[in-house]
Amino acid sequence: MDEARSVRDFWFGTLPLSAAEMNRRVRFWFGAEPSETRSRRDETLRSRFAGLMERAAAGELGAWADGPRRRLSLILLLDPFPRHLYRGTVEAFAHDARALRLSLSGMQSAADAALDVIERVFFYLPMQHAEAREVQEESVAAYRRLLTEAPEDLKPFFESTLRSAENHRAIIEEFGRFPHRNALLGRDSTAAEQKWLAEGGATFAH
Repeated sequence: MDEARSVRDFWFGTLPLSAAEMNRRVRFWFGAEPSETRSRRDETLRSRFAGLMERAAAGELGAWADGPRRRLSLILLLDPFPRHLYRGTVEAFAHDARALRLSLSGMQSAADAALDVIERVFFYLPMQHAEAREVQEESVAAYRRLLTEAPEDLKPFFESTLRSAENHRAIIEEFGRFPHRNALLGRDSTAAEQKWLAEGGATFAH
């Protein structure tokens, strides 16, 4: 199988997704599964895609950016995949900047317009993870557009993706960065950030 397509097939299954299949996928995508199930999925992803992710990080798969869906495969390898492979470590965020460049330049060339609405959720995800106010504004606008285009039976999911984008923007508006990354990145937390963390503020952020 084509390597780029294997990445998308693993992540999405068969598109378009029904509401029931979407609910199952959401638990995998956003870490809502029991810890043992999550660990097994992470290990499956690691065994199948760690080498490909390392090649993407080294810039060896740059030609994938020439096609909308292959570009999406690159974004998956550089943004959500590391969060599974390197969960709880600084390496989880190591390739965010490269993924963000692919997302933003892809939007400028209208590559996202060729994708299914579900695929676009992850095409835009690097914007949610950016510690930059202007990018967070772009993120919220993108997810707001997605909600208007979503099939009626999937509206609840797309409403939740918009809320997530708004929540991430609110954190950056308040702190200018994501405080839950501070310890991993060797950054000192301010008193306000420590209070936010103690109150569980990072429960929805990633």
